[in-house]
Amino acid sequence: MRTIVITVATLSLAVLACGVQAKELSKSHRFACVWGSDIAAGAQQSKLSGISLYGARKRLQVRKFQQPWMRMTAMGITEQTYDSTSKLKPAAVKQTYYEQCVRHELAQR
Repeated sequence: MRTIVITVATLSLAVLACGVQAKELSKSHRFACVWGSDIAAGAQQSKLSGISLYGARKRLQVRKFQQPWMRMTAMGITEQTYDSTSKLKPAAVKQTYYEQCVRHELAQR
């Protein structure tokens, strides 16, 4: 029980910290981090479902994207996700990607 309380408290602080950091990002950077985290979560879901990398890439080829850079970026994110040995749930991958993206964008400043 004690471990659960500590874990919940730690996660709450992490979410709060990410919320504060996200406010410092521009709207376009925040969009890119959210979009990338969605792609990573989708790739993880496909990987855990047994869909091959080829199949996942094929799905991205037929998908319509808002910007020209999105297709190749989605391919890269998908390939990196498949190369990972992680068995995390898609929601955890999404959260991790978003947090690391925010940290990366803030470090660029």
